[in-house]
Amino acid sequence: MLSIGLFAAILTLIGDMMIGWGIQDETKKGLVRMFSAYRHAENSTLFAAALLGMFGIFLEGLFYFGIYRLMAERSQKQAHNFRTGIIGYIVFGPCGFHVPICMMLFLYRSLTEAGAENVLETVEQFADYFIAPSLILFWIFFLILEGTQISAFLKGKTPYPKRCFVFSLPVGMLIAKLFNIFGNHAFVNAIDCAWISVGNIWMFAGLLFMMKKAQAE
Repeated sequence: MLSIGLFAAILTLIGDMMIGWGIQDETKKGLVRMFSAYRHAENSTLFAAALLGMFGIFLEGLFYFGIYRLMAERSQKQAHNFRTGIIGYIVFGPCGFHVPICMMLFLYRSLTEAGAENVLETVEQFADYFIAPSLILFWIFFLILEGTQISAFLKGKTPYPKRCFVFSLPVGMLIAKLFNIFGNHAFVNAIDCAWISVGNIWMFAGLLFMMKKAQAE
């Protein structure tokens, strides 16, 4: 299950990096600066990235049940909370978060190319009305998911050594964000766009690497 989860995370990483591979316009600020790195993304790129992320995120969530099984025998309470987080991740991650973000990028680029007025205002309203509700719910379930996982590992509620709590999404996401110190480069911006995917790869790969150690203890 962890191996398939790693494969799914790589799929999502590819989709995210397809969107994020670009240079930001440093004369811009805020959302416009971030979007400027994505201006190269054609419709086919956005469509491919949306599909890769939709299927990849769904599979990631589905195979979080590999981590669920690690804690199920030692703590039903922790396992139940973790399962709640998984359900929220699956429900709101693929089509409530990832695909609408791709839609927002499509909307921004299309309106800009058409010379429409108040492009940023329109895109921000789209985000407020159609993305923010599911995005808020996604992060609530994300906190439940990762808070439970880190707690379970630290309390010895899995077969893994307690130090393996570092193989969790927040740590991997932080590592991705640290790449920003290298400046405004295409690869750096792509990694920044794929920060959750990097977190998943860190988590699944780390737990797979430490599996023999977990079994030995």
